[in-house]
Amino acid sequence: MSATTQLLAEFPELSHLSREDLEEVLADPAYFQATFHSLNAVKELYQGQAELGNANESIANHNLALQDDLYRLRSETKDAFEEAKNLEARWAELQKEQKEVYQRFTPQFLLLRLRHATTAQDDDSETLASKFMRSAASDTPSLSTSGKEVDDFVKTFREMRKVYHKRVIWGDRWNSGQVVWRDD
Repeated sequence: MSATTQLLAEFPELSHLSREDLEEVLADPAYFQATFHSLNAVKELYQGQAELGNANESIANHNLALQDDLYRLRSETKDAFEEAKNLEARWAELQKEQKEVYQRFTPQFLLLRLRHATTAQDDDSETLASKFMRSAASDTPSLSTSGKEVDDFVKTFREMRKVYHKRVIWGDRWNSGQVVWRDD
């Protein structure tokens, strides 16, 4: 099949042109352009291209119409994300504070406080007794102990020792496993 026959088979619109006209189309760029653009396949191609261009322009206009809303939503989302991050950081701080507060109420810490309080109570009652004994043993008449002073000392000392012994009992029970802490 010759080149001319193949050309005419693919573009039947050119069949009315003679061989000389075809050679002239190839020789003259302006004539070539005019003939090329008159072909149905080219017209359909340009029509499809124009339709796609119009569709793209329509989509672009639609996207531009949504642009302000998208920027607003982006800003709101950014603000919400930053607020969430701030709240997350605040949550971590509050958890740390809560842990520190709860630390004072753990069984181990409470047992430690009980032991310290027991030792302090023992020391305080012994200090009171020593002070009273020094006061009673002194030869100075102004410091002599009266019956009321003895009664006051005995009452205070008994209360202090009573607290001390209660704390010792609680500590002993704790050590023997008789104290149970619930987390509710």
